[in-house]
Amino acid sequence: QVQLVESGGGLVQAGDSLRLSCTASGRTLGIYVLAWFRQAPGKEREFVAAIRRYSGIENYAESVKGRFTISRDNAKNTVYLQMNSLKSEDSATYLCAVATKAVPTTEDMGRDVYYQYWGQGTQVRVSS
Repeated sequence: QVQLVESGGGLVQAGDSLRLSCTASGRTLGIYVLAWFRQAPGKEREFVAAIRRYSGIENYAESVKGRFTISRDNAKNTVYLQMNSLKSEDSATYLCAVATKAVPTTEDMGRDVYYQYWGQGTQVRVSS
């Protein structure tokens, strides 16, 4: 089992920045990929960004490329999401997820079916 705890959400204005953190505990040695998804009220959950734990290969949703950066600190079992130039449409609950089985391709890193463990989420609200 892996437990995930997110932090760093809040209320900001459009154009501001936020950094989210997600710390894993439990059977962390089996983590292959760490990711962020988000879900806005009344909408389906969508992929934001992912990073392979050991190689550092990243994948981003088109909507956040150039604005968001994912990173990880393996020693701290923590993944971060640096969000810059925030827009009102970025408002959502941001969920951390980890894959404890192999994820075949970079494209697959964006598919939620590959993630076994999920955090409770942290809310981000961007006012325009």
